[in-house]
Amino acid sequence: KLCGYLNKLGIKGPIKTWKSRWFFYDENKCRLLYYRTAQDINPLGSIDLSSASFDCKMENGEGIFEIRTPSRAFTLKAISKQAMMYWLQQLQMRRWEFCNTQSRFPFNGILSCSFAFESYFVFTFVGVADNEDFLPLVKTPTEAVGLKAASLPAPQTSTALQNISLKHPWTEIQNTVYNICGSKQLWGNNGNVFTFDEFQEHAENVNEDQDAEMEAGCAGNYGRMGPRLNWIRKARWMNSGFPGSEELLREKNSVDKVSVLQQQILTLTEEVKSQKELVKLLHKALEAAQQEKRVSSMYLTAAEDKDRLELVRHKVRQIADLTSRLEALEQEKKELEQILTLRDSHIQELKEHVQLLMEKNHAKQEVIMTLTEQMARELSDPLQEANTITVETLYKQQEEIEHLKDDIDAYKTQNQFLNSEIHQVTRLWTSVAENEKALLMKCACLQARNCQMESKYLTVLRKLQEAVPGLPNSHAELVKNLIQEALQWDVKEEEEEEGFNLNPVSEYDEYGFMTVPDYEIEDWKLLAKIQALEIKSNKLRSQEIVEKPLRDRWNSIGELNPSAELKSLIRSGIPVEHRQRVWRWMVSRHCSPMPGHFQRLLEQSRSTEHPACRQIELDLPRTLTNNKHFSSPTSQLIPKLRRVLLAFSWHNPAIGYCQGLNRLAAVALLVLEDEESAFWCLVYIVENLMPADYYSDTLITSQVDQRVFKDFLSEKLPRLMAHFEQYRIDVSLITFNWFLVAFVDSLVSDILLRVWDAFLYEGTKVIFRYALAIFKYNEEEILRIHDSVEIYQYLRFFTRMIMDGRKLMNIAFNDLNPFPMKLLRNRRSTHREELEAELCELEQIKAAYVKERAEQRP
Repeated sequence: KLCGYLNKLGIKGPIKTWKSRWFFYDENKCRLLYYRTAQDINPLGSIDLSSASFDCKMENGEGIFEIRTPSRAFTLKAISKQAMMYWLQQLQMRRWEFCNTQSRFPFNGILSCSFAFESYFVFTFVGVADNEDFLPLVKTPTEAVGLKAASLPAPQTSTALQNISLKHPWTEIQNTVYNICGSKQLWGNNGNVFTFDEFQEHAENVNEDQDAEMEAGCAGNYGRMGPRLNWIRKARWMNSGFPGSEELLREKNSVDKVSVLQQQILTLTEEVKSQKELVKLLHKALEAAQQEKRVSSMYLTAAEDKDRLELVRHKVRQIADLTSRLEALEQEKKELEQILTLRDSHIQELKEHVQLLMEKNHAKQEVIMTLTEQMARELSDPLQEANTITVETLYKQQEEIEHLKDDIDAYKTQNQFLNSEIHQVTRLWTSVAENEKALLMKCACLQARNCQMESKYLTVLRKLQEAVPGLPNSHAELVKNLIQEALQWDVKEEEEEEGFNLNPVSEYDEYGFMTVPDYEIEDWKLLAKIQALEIKSNKLRSQEIVEKPLRDRWNSIGELNPSAELKSLIRSGIPVEHRQRVWRWMVSRHCSPMPGHFQRLLEQSRSTEHPACRQIELDLPRTLTNNKHFSSPTSQLIPKLRRVLLAFSWHNPAIGYCQGLNRLAAVALLVLEDEESAFWCLVYIVENLMPADYYSDTLITSQVDQRVFKDFLSEKLPRLMAHFEQYRIDVSLITFNWFLVAFVDSLVSDILLRVWDAFLYEGTKVIFRYALAIFKYNEEEILRIHDSVEIYQYLRFFTRMIMDGRKLMNIAFNDLNPFPMKLLRNRRSTHREELEAELCELEQIKAAYVKERAEQRP
């Protein structure tokens, strides 16, 4: 058993005193109980070691160490340094054994090691092997620790009452009565003075009714027990270690006998004083208990319901008090959980402190070496020694060196102890990190499953909505109400939830796009929400397998340089935290910004009104209406967008402004945030990525790309193209806007920004790839439609049905290969010549027609 006497520092106001206490380790609850003596039955208090840390400061004195819990610090003192190290080592080992025996790791019981040493110790970081012996086992000091120490007399204090705990009077009274009686069985069936079991855990929480009954029992039996108590006292005095009659007979000298008797008289006088103090405490407790008993008897004997109701109210107040205590315990639980979040900072502080102590020790070692060399030089020259140094000075230096060596030994011991503490904390931290990772993965799986279930539910509602004409009125109304409830955002629920959001789909994404656009057609809104749920589910399921490794690869990239690896990473999608940096790099790589050019263009736009200014003002309210940063005229990015478009109209007078540039500049503003960076991004897209005349008045290159796209569609998806030709579907009516604004307002934001990542790095070939991939993604659905009107209606919103961005990316960059850029250039050149010839012929027909009309006029 781990037990023994230690001195405990008691602090009451400005007074600090050492009190001797018997300490005993409880293996079941990992607590250190302390008593006044080894014979006491009830503890004065306990120290919870499951979340405690240990500290042994050398400057406090020999044998002094501290046990720090989250609520309090206990300062203890052993009789020697060996006893102190034994206690620290045993407490540390038993605390670790207790933590390992738990079925589940207690998250709120993480050890908080915070040591504050002002001196240096040699620090050697250790591995995680279980069998490493950081601190050699200390030999058990049998004279101060163990059950054998319980038979030794308790350490004496200067006064009789100094060692009594005034904070625990009930416990002191119980232990004193128990020691007087010798054992509880002595009282038999006459009634106990006190019930010790009721005070075993929390003596201060016993209610007043029980105290009154116990004191009444004490008053009734005290008279009968008087002779028995006197006999017990005499027996204790005879066996208390004082010299008895046999010792007196052995004395040969009468003077020795007298001195022994005088010593016994003094001891008995001190005991009488302490017993008087105990009697006073018993009288006070007895009076309070009898008063409470009289009040309770009045309530119980009352004949009227009013008095009984008062008793019930008294019990209700007690229940309310217990409820408040429960709330306090719950608050304490939350505080302990917050302690877990500080573990990393504590470990970092400990490492910094270790580094500081290492530096101090290094400085001390240098001083020792300097002094040693100086002594060697002085001792080598006897004449110089006689002239410069005295014997007394040399003695002082040697004495100082001895002290420094002692300090080094002490700090080495501290270092071993701290290394074992750090080793345990590291293992606990690793276990917590693994458990946290497992919980996060489980949470992501549950969220993905929740999204899938909600998506299936909305799909069922949509199918029911299509069958509404054939349903009874009551069922049709029920379906309509369910659809309206599903489309409403439960904002209150999102605001009330603090720790975990049960609704995994938020209203806006990180760039401000609405995850479910506010369409006027209810069926479109329902489809949009189904798509948002499916996208969120796919993202959660791929977060640990795909997204996390991809994010780690991006974090490992330092300086950006063109390479096949970077191209593959950009095609997979740039993480939000890296997208702004990579976009700036791609723009500056092909379009070198001129310092001050943007500011000069702004000054010019303020001084002179551009002809396109009116058209720009008309298009501003119609830009990205599904984004909260552009949805209203007072949005913060509207003025920035206006300045970017005006600056570009002055920068490129050949184009000025074309409808569609507002959407390109808006996306650049959302990602890059800076006006000038968004301006140069727009310049890079229009003048470097897109072919010439793409945004001219005739849009001739845009028309050429539509013809090129139809050629690719016939080659890559021949069945789908034949289906379109059968029903006379002109896909350019749908795809023209895709090419003009790079899919803005056509794809959801998550997929759109991935397309833009590859588009800014590789050019317009990416737009062709993704346009073909979109048709291939929905090919089977389109082939099932056999009506031209329905096909056009489906093509208007079918891009919103794309739910798996990873699948779309694989189709674009894997399934459609090969896709050489040379072939794209040749096709553009061929179709441009054809289109220019057609336009020239059209101009000739138009001129002939005008001439003919002019000749027919009178």
